Amino acid sequence: MDILRSVRDRLRPGKGTVISLPYLWLLVFFFVPFLIVLKISFAEQELAIPPFTRLLQYDSDMGMLNISLNLSNYLFIFTDELYLDTYLSSLQVALFTTLMCLLIGYPIAYAIARANPAARNVLLMLVMLPFWTSFLLRVYAWMGLLQPTGIINNLLMSLGLISEPLMLFHNQFSLYLVMVYAYLPFMILPLYAHLVKMDVTLLEAANDLGARPLKAFWTITLPLSKNGIIAGSMMVFIPAVGEFVIPELVGGPNVLMIGKVLWNEFFDNNNWPMASAVATIMVVMLIVPIALFHRYETRQLEGENV
Repeated sequence: MDILRSVRDRLRPGKGTVISLPYLWLLVFFFVPFLIVLKISFAEQELAIPPFTRLLQYDSDMGMLNISLNLSNYLFIFTDELYLDTYLSSLQVALFTTLMCLLIGYPIAYAIARANPAARNVLLMLVMLPFWTSFLLRVYAWMGLLQPTGIINNLLMSLGLISEPLMLFHNQFSLYLVMVYAYLPFMILPLYAHLVKMDVTLLEAANDLGARPLKAFWTITLPLSKNGIIAGSMMVFIPAVGEFVIPELVGGPNVLMIGKVLWNEFFDNNNWPMASAVATIMVVMLIVPIALFHRYETRQLEGENV
């Protein structure tokens, strides 16, 4: 029995095994593909399969291993206004989407967290209900609503409220509207997870001390939900920067975003090195807020443990 117990203890997953599994997942599905993309970004475009040159070439006559790194893709990105405008436009759209999702999602998350437990599950199900339908199908539904011959314009014209169709499609309005709709649940759920754990007696104590509801919100509720705000903002901002489907189908041809540029470079221009360089800069640009958030959370946990 002692031998069996010792073997069982050795096979039982320990703390190190449990911690290593997320890092293994990150290594396999992020770090390794990122290294492949990074390698391609230093190559040159070539009419071959695959359509880029090799970085390492062995010269059998000289017995030397030649390493050729092409930096022209990165230099072109930082000097060409088109790519700079694309990055700025993507950041602008992502920031505005995140801000609108926060302004709309915070009251919704607060209301769900303060609802009675019986209605809370129903309200959460309503928030997650759009995920039961295909993302692409929901975008096509918005196209049917916003087009000049769509449902909204036809309804307004039939009611006599307008004489000609409104320009609701293929512009900034339709882009921001569908972006906020698509990413709003990603803001509500982290906010709800933090607000529902908040001690309500703190608000009661503030009320007893004479604090008005608005002051109690700014001094108690908002600071305690700060982590939820940061987590929800990152869950919206990071995928919104590289969004492709919504700008392509709803935003129209005048909307410039990184996802659309990547598609054009990969499939229209067949320029894999340039597309890889664009993707690499985007990933590095997004890693910075993730690292800052991770550092902030670590300091928060260290402060709580002291």
